[in-house]
Amino acid sequence: MAPWWLPGGHLQSIVPAFLMRRRPAVQYRRERWDTLDGDFVRDGDFIDIDFASPEPVATDAPLLVLFHGLEGSSRGHYARSTMRFFADRGWRALVVHFRSCSGEMNRLPRAYHAGDYKEGDWILRAVHARWPEARLYAVGVSLGGNMLAKWAGERGDSASFVTAAASISAPLDLKAGGEKLRSGFNKIYTRHFLCTLRPKVEEKLRLFPDLARDSEHAKRMREAHDLYEFDNEYTAPVHGFHDVEDSSRDVEVYWERASAKPGLGMVRIPYLLLNALNDPFVPRESLPRVDQVSPLVELDQPAEGGHMGFPRGPWPGNIDFVPERLHHFFSRHGSPQP
Repeated sequence: MAPWWLPGGHLQSIVPAFLMRRRPAVQYRRERWDTLDGDFVRDGDFIDIDFASPEPVATDAPLLVLFHGLEGSSRGHYARSTMRFFADRGWRALVVHFRSCSGEMNRLPRAYHAGDYKEGDWILRAVHARWPEARLYAVGVSLGGNMLAKWAGERGDSASFVTAAASISAPLDLKAGGEKLRSGFNKIYTRHFLCTLRPKVEEKLRLFPDLARDSEHAKRMREAHDLYEFDNEYTAPVHGFHDVEDSSRDVEVYWERASAKPGLGMVRIPYLLLNALNDPFVPRESLPRVDQVSPLVELDQPAEGGHMGFPRGPWPGNIDFVPERLHHFFSRHGSPQP
């Protein structure tokens, strides 16, 4: 599937994300939604949602909700290609920004994490309540894909208001994925993520100095060298995954509890899991097998594609595979044909 001129998982991940010039143009309309935590007047929080234009007039137009990956946004190559593809076919398509990812820091100490399925549940139910006549579909990418799959497993039958869903390049075993990103060439991806994660932590510590137990903890937050250290010092404690007495197991507990893989047998809606076997973020041995998932879960594990790359075609190539694959899957589960 991948073009001959783009061999290997690293190139198939990096070139589509940063070097391919063919980027679909998407105009967005942004809405800001108050979250359910805190006092809305004094200390409430918000999320920003970008709607792809043009938006359909009909209230029963099919809906697609996209949850982005770690430090992603509606500007990402996969978000733009997916939004353009579905908006052009008459869908109401929108990108949900996790807290702190829309270009403006959120107001509360918390941010987002890979197992934040309760936040995902609130968002999906709010979308459904606003357009109850429309068939609702959801897709999560990378971290957002683990969150969405975690949601489907946790909610079981109560997820049925979503017609079908999909996760693309999701690290469904967070421990396996996190450990892979600590070694070899993969460290370059970690450095890329930390370029934005560290400044966010700096801002959080300025606004909420009590986030750190002491000056040494604050230093470890600021100077995390990889995602293991970042999750250990910030993500896990801020989002309630450990107590101080059990600090030796902070990240293991977070990664284990937030991983979607153990709950895939409880998924009760049609669900697509698309993972390339050469994904540098996700070890192939960590991917789920047929006997580990619900009969409603479809496993698609092509040999090539990298991490959210899936390039194809002659030079300079294109990134249409993912939205086309999503549309094909959703068309088998209630969505209108083009």
